[in-house]
Amino acid sequence: MSISAAVGFSLFEDNDGGGGGFHSVIVKHRFLSFLIWQFLQSTFLYFLSKTLILSVFTKNPFSPSPASLFAFFCFHLSLLSFSVAIFFISSPYPLPFASPVEIFLWYIRIIFVPVGKPTSSRSRIRVSLSFMMFVCFCTIAGTMVISSVCWACDCFHGAGSLGLRRLGLRGFLIGLAYGLYYLYKKKWVLQFPIVQRSPFFSMKMGLPLSAAQAAKFAACGFLSGVLAIPFLVDLTSASSVGKFVIEQFVFSIGFFVVILCWELSHYLHQVLHTKRFVFAPQKGSAAAEMNPSEPLLATLEESKPKSLLQYLAYLDLCMVCENNVDTWRRAAFFEETGRTYKRVMAVSLRPLEQFTQKLAEDLEFSTNDKPIALSDQLTSPINRLDLSKLNEPFLDSQLCVWCARIVASLTSRSRKEDIYGVAQITGSNAAVTSTLLSCLLAVETLMGKKTGKQSTHLGPAGIQLATVNTGRRESTASAMGKIRGSPLYAKAYAMTDILKTSIYSIVYAFHDEMANAAKAGALEKDWIITGKPLYGSRELLVYKLRLFLDSQQRDGDVFG
Repeated sequence: MSISAAVGFSLFEDNDGGGGGFHSVIVKHRFLSFLIWQFLQSTFLYFLSKTLILSVFTKNPFSPSPASLFAFFCFHLSLLSFSVAIFFISSPYPLPFASPVEIFLWYIRIIFVPVGKPTSSRSRIRVSLSFMMFVCFCTIAGTMVISSVCWACDCFHGAGSLGLRRLGLRGFLIGLAYGLYYLYKKKWVLQFPIVQRSPFFSMKMGLPLSAAQAAKFAACGFLSGVLAIPFLVDLTSASSVGKFVIEQFVFSIGFFVVILCWELSHYLHQVLHTKRFVFAPQKGSAAAEMNPSEPLLATLEESKPKSLLQYLAYLDLCMVCENNVDTWRRAAFFEETGRTYKRVMAVSLRPLEQFTQKLAEDLEFSTNDKPIALSDQLTSPINRLDLSKLNEPFLDSQLCVWCARIVASLTSRSRKEDIYGVAQITGSNAAVTSTLLSCLLAVETLMGKKTGKQSTHLGPAGIQLATVNTGRRESTASAMGKIRGSPLYAKAYAMTDILKTSIYSIVYAFHDEMANAAKAGALEKDWIITGKPLYGSRELLVYKLRLFLDSQQRDGDVFG
């Protein structure tokens, strides 16, 4: 393998899906377009700052020289290294990473124990090492870029090597501070916009935000320099103070230009890599007439799980199912054989099933009947919760949200658009409602809500009383309710909102059919799977579905 091929494989292996064919180069093409646009915008900012602002502090600002050409080359080389670094650590979902203590213990362990199969700890350590590499790239880029911008000014150029060292040290600190800030704010996570806009409009919206962020950094740098005047400058000499203030002002301008270039590069990277891509042949072509869904389904089935390419494919599928723009593509899902519909439902239900199974495993201690150890009995139930483990299923919640919207939209639209009845024949309706209800029950259990039915009996005066189970399940549910206010609770609340909306859309579309089936006692026959659900029991799923049906009936009575 050549050096260029090895570099390309290590750079794109986690984003291009790992598959072959035309769609595997989508991420590569977007990365190249990102580098081109980043070069153009940074060149414009470089010459704008050099000619309008920094030219005042330079003797011969408009005379070309080998030093100015070298500074221009170093400027773009530093921005290229920064762009490669942010692309290397970028991910469509938050990646778990290891702490410094875990990294140290892992290195100590591999000295004495042979390295075995890859584990989750090794993947977290790999992420942490990539973050450390990113900070190193930022420090190198900061040292080069601030020197290339400000070195030609008289206040630094006249000081010789001392001025260059001062610029290099400040650039190093800038890169270190911005790298840590970038990681702390999790700006490496690709945020897919709710409303897809054109790249030009998105960049126009991001320019004021980037300028404001750069101004904050520059203001902090200028104030820190002013506060350091009593310690670094002889206050009895007015000329020394004046030179230091001018030097600090020039540095602040360079600071602003550098942070602005970095912020715009980050925003441009987000815009280009989260833009929707249409996984379909051109309308009217032979491929569009025969099987227009094959490119999309092949990408979803063959691409690397949780890669950027797979996220783009799910985004395209969600847009097709919900919007009325590409109706010809959605109509192809309901073809006569039903194979395409089954494939769409299989790839859409898989992330929801994995999410529910992982969350059910983490909540398994709340349902087993094993006695609790004495040491655990002395601690409160909330202290026994492993919040970091419970947070893992929500890392790729964006994918689960899209899949919930996909299956709900397709199921709802199948009532009018499914002329062959493939949704009912393949049993997809029952699989969709069962999966959504099981996922909702698991998330509500995490939030501490009582998901079971309360048994009732008549009291001495004929009053209907409710008996509540006060066993271990209730104590665990109350303990989980104590996570209210944490980031995990906010994620769980958002997920329940999406799941409830998806279930309501299905109940609204098939309200009459469900109401008639409920009256005949056959609701679970058509809308609940016959096997064991992913979470809960069939009786609990039927009970939950009846609650949605009754709520929809009450809303219809009020507004109808």
